[in-house]
Amino acid sequence: MHGAGDRIDTSTAHSARVYDYILGGKDHYLVDVEAGDKMCEHWPALPVHMVENRRFMHRAGHYLAKEQGIRQFLDIGTGLPTAPNLHEVVQQVAPESHVVYVDNDPIVLAHARALLQGSPEGATAYVDADMHDPDTILGSPEFRALIDVKEPVGLMVIGILHFILPPDDRRLVQRLLEPLPSGSFLAMTIGTADFAPGEVGRVAEEYAQQGMPMALRDLPTTTSFFDGMDLVEPGVTQVHEWRPGPEQEGVDDRAIAMYGAVARKP
Repeated sequence: MHGAGDRIDTSTAHSARVYDYILGGKDHYLVDVEAGDKMCEHWPALPVHMVENRRFMHRAGHYLAKEQGIRQFLDIGTGLPTAPNLHEVVQQVAPESHVVYVDNDPIVLAHARALLQGSPEGATAYVDADMHDPDTILGSPEFRALIDVKEPVGLMVIGILHFILPPDDRRLVQRLLEPLPSGSFLAMTIGTADFAPGEVGRVAEEYAQQGMPMALRDLPTTTSFFDGMDLVEPGVTQVHEWRPGPEQEGVDDRAIAMYGAVARKP
């Protein structure tokens, strides 16, 4: 963990820290506060959107652990620790579950020890890597130690794909899926401007001005990322409409700029 702070750039906003700020966390800097405030001015629903993206991850992880019996997970773009984390969700169902977290943000790295407090029966690990470099992820000692590629894996790509621009986006998702066996699952959320195009478009412009260009996808483009896989009901929906619980009652569609789905690798 030593040296993580050396890579922290406090002069420019970072997506993970902006996310942390808007969700009420404490691991951010003034530049992230300023960027987050501008984004919320453009679209006051942004905090609701971010909360529902996180809740989708919770429901998808719980579904895979409880209803599909998945016991090992690869979480790409983990972000800052915001309880409950994926390992807490799935180990509550099955304490023996293994979770490998992946992120390249040095603040996340500095907090990795908080992520590594899993159940005694299970195991968690953290890989300091970027989704743009899937071979580093798949070849890491942590992945090899905790993930048995002869058994199904839950691949979680939550809230990151809108920062992966074409044409790399499809290639990178497929590369991560490639070594995973039949019966594995992909849970993914993908940003969209379909429901509040003006507001979300201005948020995307703000991200771009902060050095974080985004690619927002419509429903057909989003659905195409799951081609060749078996979509779990209800298919591709806004994140708050995927197997919703009581917390999702009353959430306005216009407040959500993220599609989500879970699909099985045949």
